[in-house]
Amino acid sequence: MLVGVPKEIKNNENRVALTPSGAMAFIKRGHEVWIERSAGAGSGFSDESYAAAGAKILDSAKEVWEKSEMILKVKEPLPNEYGLFQENQVLFTYLHLAAEPQLTKALMDKKIVGIAYETIQLEDGSLPLLTPMSEVAGRMSVIVGAQLLAKYAGGKGVLISGVPGVAPAKVTIVGGGIVGTNAAKMAMGMGADVTILDINPKRLKEIDDMFNFRIKTLVSNDYNLAKAVKEADLLIGAVLVPGAKAPKVVTEEMVAQMSAGSVIVDVAIDQGGSIETIDRITTHDQPTFERHGVIHYSVANMPGAMARTSTLALTSSTLPYALTLANDGYEKAIAGDKALAKGVNTMKGKLTYQSVAKALALEYTPLSQIID
Repeated sequence: MLVGVPKEIKNNENRVALTPSGAMAFIKRGHEVWIERSAGAGSGFSDESYAAAGAKILDSAKEVWEKSEMILKVKEPLPNEYGLFQENQVLFTYLHLAAEPQLTKALMDKKIVGIAYETIQLEDGSLPLLTPMSEVAGRMSVIVGAQLLAKYAGGKGVLISGVPGVAPAKVTIVGGGIVGTNAAKMAMGMGADVTILDINPKRLKEIDDMFNFRIKTLVSNDYNLAKAVKEADLLIGAVLVPGAKAPKVVTEEMVAQMSAGSVIVDVAIDQGGSIETIDRITTHDQPTFERHGVIHYSVANMPGAMARTSTLALTSSTLPYALTLANDGYEKAIAGDKALAKGVNTMKGKLTYQSVAKALALEYTPLSQIID
């Protein structure tokens, strides 16, 4: 298979979808790998290191897209990349289509085999290609929030750990999944007063056992949520419904009750966001805006700021699936792996992921009707 890796173009996105060692793995199995010049530079991988692994370096994204049967990316294509799509091409990347109607249409129009990292799902319900970036983003959310609480950043001037004789910051985390638990680990490690809310009592019990009673757990209902949000110095949105648009669980009324200079970090923003007052995606260049006196942070590619760590964590998980797609061809690979099949969002002009179809009010076609 001809495998292409274009350079990411999202604002301050420095990750790359394939490392030199990953390129070597493809080449040893008889595939060809095309890398856009400087694609790995932001993660510390030089063109020379890819060339030494046997990859070919191309000067433009256009060349990479035109030559490749399968494109490996990190983030969803942006509008100026839609014209580069080749009919029936395999695209393996984060897609987050529930919040991207234009991209969904472009993929369907070009009959792209769109396989989303975030919807590949194992039988136990876990999301193996979302997990590493959720771990990064969860931990980053507390670091970012702690910085934004500084007075010079517009925050209320609260040190997240406090000091002897002065209470630490109150950190409220909405959602007890991978993002939420990693945020809790970081916040607790920094000495904060941490509360996690989740709708699943079983998950709350697991979190309670995990942290040995050192953080508070609350069932997420309107009363508990409103109280915890009002008291928070730092609020972290960590709600995920696999493949679907995130529900707006924190209302504007709740945010308006927060004290001035409080901070919200919504890690769910690439799925539409779970905070009602966040109506835009921000960038690493301009990461925040203020509403009701509260600082809002809604950067959709948080792990791109920690590119080296994020690339190594992500590609160690994506590579086995990418190799299977190349070795077996996408139809055989999908038919033979139920987890990989759940990653297919578009194929042959059809939308094959039900939650995306529901979010976008489009027709859903089961994958089983397209391939055996």
